[in-house]
Amino acid sequence: MEKTTMSNYHTHTVYCDGNDTPEALVLEAIRLGCPSIGFSGHSFTEFDQSYCMSREKTEEYKREVRALKEKYRGQIEILLGVEQDYYSEEPTDEYDYVIGSVHYILKDGVYLTVDWTREQQEEDVKIYYGGDFYAYAEDYYKIVADIYRKTKCDIVGHFDLITKFNQDDALFDTKDERYRNAALAAVRALLKTPAAFEINTGAIARGLRTEPYPAKFILDEIYREGGEVLITSDCHAKENLLFGFDCV
Repeated sequence: MEKTTMSNYHTHTVYCDGNDTPEALVLEAIRLGCPSIGFSGHSFTEFDQSYCMSREKTEEYKREVRALKEKYRGQIEILLGVEQDYYSEEPTDEYDYVIGSVHYILKDGVYLTVDWTREQQEEDVKIYYGGDFYAYAEDYYKIVADIYRKTKCDIVGHFDLITKFNQDDALFDTKDERYRNAALAAVRALLKTPAAFEINTGAIARGLRTEPYPAKFILDEIYREGGEVLITSDCHAKENLLFGFDCV
């Protein structure tokens, strides 16, 4: 079997919105020759439980991944992580690492999900921002800029997630000065923290984008300022464990 130096640390399982068990993903990682794999179940959010681990499932998840660490010791390194949403209040001290992510904007007392569907995003921007996608982006990036303070994350998840449905600038112009200023202000704030940024191929695997998160102008700023990056697949199915790693 050919070995690889590639490992994925953004991995979801049946405990949240993934398709596969942790063990099935471990076996796939071993088959691919990965030296390690990191699991990152979605942290519990009281206001939206449709995609995340319940508190009960969180405990089961931690127990199973710890058991797998022992079972496969010597074959592969297994890390127990969590994808901590900005608005989650769950403790993170038991995890090996934390991915800090923003999936919502809290606007007028309502949690607006930024990555559910294109139709939902367009409706939210129309209702809560009068159709102004740039005001929406400014609010989003203010939250992103604060993700390290809130979660003490090791990795910043899918930095520009609000572009999930914006392939070819279908909804708003990512070259617009207001958009770029908001995004770069958040990058610069996070570059002052120890957190790394992920290059996330998840939306490519889902057929929604042709390039990973974040956009090139954002990556250019990260590289220019010496920020740390790592490649992740945001895996929700074992066949995508290393999706796009060979072409990023």
